Amino acid sequence: MVKTEFLTNQFLIAMPNLMDPNFFHSVTYICEHNEKGAMGIVINQPVNLTLSELAHQMQLTCIDSIQMEQPVFRGGPVETERGFVLHQPMGQWQSTLNITDQLGISTSTDIIAALAVGDGPAQCLVALGYAGWGAGQLEREMVANTWLSGPADTHVIFNTDTEHRWEAAANLLGVNIHHISGDAGHA
Repeated sequence: MVKTEFLTNQFLIAMPNLMDPNFFHSVTYICEHNEKGAMGIVINQPVNLTLSELAHQMQLTCIDSIQMEQPVFRGGPVETERGFVLHQPMGQWQSTLNITDQLGISTSTDIIAALAVGDGPAQCLVALGYAGWGAGQLEREMVANTWLSGPADTHVIFNTDTEHRWEAAANLLGVNIHHISGDAGHA
């Protein structure tokens, strides 16, 4: 029996030849991966919406701050009307999945309301939708050379310019993503 390696708290880095518009040149942070499947948030596909505008659409009063002007991201093609907040520190929010001791993902509106008035977590990435894989699907995509995987880094998630996250995530592996081929070789 082969032991499966799960990819929770890892980056999935799209190979250059992945042309699916949902994942072209994407970096997906894997929030949960087990025998039932995987769930992640694409961290480098901003939409034309700021956190302030999202809060306004939710009829929340918000203060002006740099954090409220950050972009909202397209987290993936599943449940695109649902909000997900990847954040650190953890805090006490109504609906949170603890990913690590410091990093969590929340889906309750209380975290957006707290961010709107300056009481939210110090670092966050807000996304609409998520990326999801059924049982064994991600493993098959890995074997098909669709993704690189490697350790996640919160600096890439929260502090790297959006347009540089794909390259930065690959650089964590010592890979120049522009110099690799997505074609599998044969010996």
